[in-house]
Amino acid sequence: MTNYNLEEKESFTVLGIGTELKSDYTDYAGINKEKADFWQAVKEDGRLEKLKSIATNDYMFVVNEAVNNKMMHYAGVMTEESLPEASRVIQFPKGEYLVVKGEAKTSEELSNILTGMAFGQVLPEAKNVAYVGGPNAAVEMGQQNGLLYGEMWIPVVRK
Repeated sequence: MTNYNLEEKESFTVLGIGTELKSDYTDYAGINKEKADFWQAVKEDGRLEKLKSIATNDYMFVVNEAVNNKMMHYAGVMTEESLPEASRVIQFPKGEYLVVKGEAKTSEELSNILTGMAFGQVLPEAKNVAYVGGPNAAVEMGQQNGLLYGEMWIPVVRK
């Protein structure tokens, strides 16, 4: 089984710039293309750098959240500030989180690896906890040995 921990986290908020994912939730190729197009756009038009410039730490959040029956995807940071470009303040609840660690060469690869491990391996095999919705995030935390490292944070409840 993939290495994971359960950690208690205080509630926190992430300021996000987002997009609605229109592909069916089972269309992984479509979803991944929409996400890649979104990230390319926010990098090219400067929104991502502007968002990073107001962050209170170096963490970059890749957030997925269902909002009003829509699948939303965000680039986010922890901050006390606001931006006109930002589309949502995302509330993460206080409680237990499933935390999966990983490394990759690029931000996109890290997010995909963490999401795949967490939802494809850990959650189906975890007998004592369940994901019941709410925002989840791949958190890019830094670089070491030429690789990006980070964690997937998924709020869970005890079964």
